[in-house]
Amino acid sequence: MLSGNSIAEKDMSMTSPTSESSTTPAPTPARSHVAEVPTSAPEATAAYYARKLAFETDCWDVHASIAAGRLDFVLLDVRSPTLFAQSHLPGAVNLPHGKMTAHRMSHWPDDTLFVVYCAGPHCNGTDKAALRLARLGLQVKVMIGGMTGWADEGFAFEREEAIDAA
Repeated sequence: MLSGNSIAEKDMSMTSPTSESSTTPAPTPARSHVAEVPTSAPEATAAYYARKLAFETDCWDVHASIAAGRLDFVLLDVRSPTLFAQSHLPGAVNLPHGKMTAHRMSHWPDDTLFVVYCAGPHCNGTDKAALRLARLGLQVKVMIGGMTGWADEGFAFEREEAIDAA
């Protein structure tokens, strides 16, 4: 109830409820942590993922290619020979990143696509191998997930003595 004593009360009494509600913005609902940073335009998102896929592949794609006999890449296990002998992906060649030299890589045609993998997401051996191969002027993709991802997909491993790439 208005007492008539304050200017604010008099100003409020002259404003109709309809006009007051139309000029007061509705409260903005709080955004989630997911939505607090706006998304990019669909074209930018498509360009980003197209570029990202030029650098990597995944366990499922490698497995499906092997199963279909479409081996247009060389699968390199960049872990140690000891770990390779314990378990590795079918058809993989063991070549630790530190042993990747121009001479060693000359055993393959210049246009060979190399797919490198290591232990898993916690290992940067694939990054080191990809960097080394790219610096040698070779095509390379990282198989994301590595041995951990392969196991998570339920794919089989091979066990045998290390195959020397040179």
